[in-house]
Amino acid sequence: MKNVKSSQSWAITLFAIGVFMAALDNGIISAALTTINSSFGVSPNWGAWGVTIYTLGLAISVPIVGKLSDRYGRKKLFIVEIALFGIGSLLVALSPNFTFYLIARFIQSMGGGGIFIIGTSYVVSTLPAEKQGKALGMLGGMNGMAAVLGPNVGSLILDFTGSWHWLFLINVPIAIILVLLGITKLQETTDPTPGQLDMTGTVLLSIAILGIMYGLTNIEGVTFFESLLATNVYPFILTGLAILVGLYFYETRLERNGGDPILPVSLMRQPTYLITLVLGFLSGGMLTGMIFIPAFTEQVLGISATHSGYWMTPLALAAGVGAGLGGVLVDKRGPILAVVFAGLVAGIGFYLFPAWVEVKWQFIIASVVAGIGMGVLLGAPLNILATEKLQENKGTALASLSLIRTIGMTLAPTIYAGFIARGFIELPSLFKSDFPTILQNNVQAAELSQQATVELAAIGQQFAAGGDYSQQQMMEAVQTIQDPTLKEVVLISVNEVTQLAAQNGYSGLFTTAALIGLCVLIIGIMLKPIRNKEWQ
Repeated sequence: MKNVKSSQSWAITLFAIGVFMAALDNGIISAALTTINSSFGVSPNWGAWGVTIYTLGLAISVPIVGKLSDRYGRKKLFIVEIALFGIGSLLVALSPNFTFYLIARFIQSMGGGGIFIIGTSYVVSTLPAEKQGKALGMLGGMNGMAAVLGPNVGSLILDFTGSWHWLFLINVPIAIILVLLGITKLQETTDPTPGQLDMTGTVLLSIAILGIMYGLTNIEGVTFFESLLATNVYPFILTGLAILVGLYFYETRLERNGGDPILPVSLMRQPTYLITLVLGFLSGGMLTGMIFIPAFTEQVLGISATHSGYWMTPLALAAGVGAGLGGVLVDKRGPILAVVFAGLVAGIGFYLFPAWVEVKWQFIIASVVAGIGMGVLLGAPLNILATEKLQENKGTALASLSLIRTIGMTLAPTIYAGFIARGFIELPSLFKSDFPTILQNNVQAAELSQQATVELAAIGQQFAAGGDYSQQQMMEAVQTIQDPTLKEVVLISVNEVTQLAAQNGYSGLFTTAALIGLCVLIIGIMLKPIRNKEWQ
């Protein structure tokens, strides 16, 4: 019994480290994108493919690894995934050109994509039900904190070493240690599986996911609905969806004939599982709202760009606490209550940003509330709901949940960025409507010299009347002012109007995230009678 507990403790520890390392990598690169682009001599648009191709690789690998771990064993797949992630990291660091770099990033993503799935699958397959919540909460907390802290960790490593290569080289020794400990400390677990591996389904599912994800990444936030009709969007999304429909019928026939389909078609006939997938999609959308918080602190609260990322720390720590709390809540009261609690708390937290936050201490409180709610949701409850009735194919069920969350995380940033962009598009009209009043108030509060008063009167018509000016035009006009005090007053006024535009954009963003939290709350309440009926 003691050996079993020791093995389980080792497993959870190794999985937690692996999950943190893999989740950290997708955010850590954002701190060095400009540096990486410069080193390879590519434009920002091409450089963004370093992130995009990693996301595509994650989406493709997750369902495949989930099925392979069920069939061939979680220990084997964990070791393979960690080794592949380590090799990919080394290749990225040693990349001689941009093409090699992108290929290496894809290899790295194929290794990192399945670590969380294998870990959660191992927990629900080996631990008793009353202990699964805490373990899943730890894994979910590691996943959430790493995603949030990634840019900050990347900045620290980049500042300390002065080279972007260390962002990836640091993974190599960690991966080697995890492989060695995995070989010696993990116990193997598998599910009984009939027939041969569904290679046809695997290929079709990969192509379908690639098409959908590629189409989603090309959607423009400002012109969201118009961009859906773009030739690099709708053909890929429609083709991917068509392949998925055909794949569903193929997999249904394969399952009926005793095969082992890559797509969990039997699960998709269960209302609880389908609703859990919807919750997974919504959780991805809510989680993405967090990545805009550094920009919010910079553009709305006036925190410098060099320090804005550090203001993610309260939210990241709160998410870790929330994940642990969610695990305990699941173990004591069940996953439904945890989902309802998470939707309520996260919704309130996100709503506080546009409705209440004006100063830093208010921002910290809102971040903690939102972080706790998100941590609860990303920890144990959805993983338990996805697997609680299954004796096999738990990895497959969790992989589908993770994939649908990834799709939510891919689509949401485009929508959120559209709110911010539309806020700044309204800037010229704000200069016309709000700038004269703001300038007048600031002038009255300042002690202007006689020379400044004369200069203000001379240019009064230009500034007092406002106009359809862009921010750049206004800044150029500010530079023509001779008196330094007046120049500062006008500059402050321009910045206040710019912050107002930013606040309008972020209000739409965070209100949308709060509404997603409300949807999670409502769906959680609706899920209870449906789940109870299935259990009868």
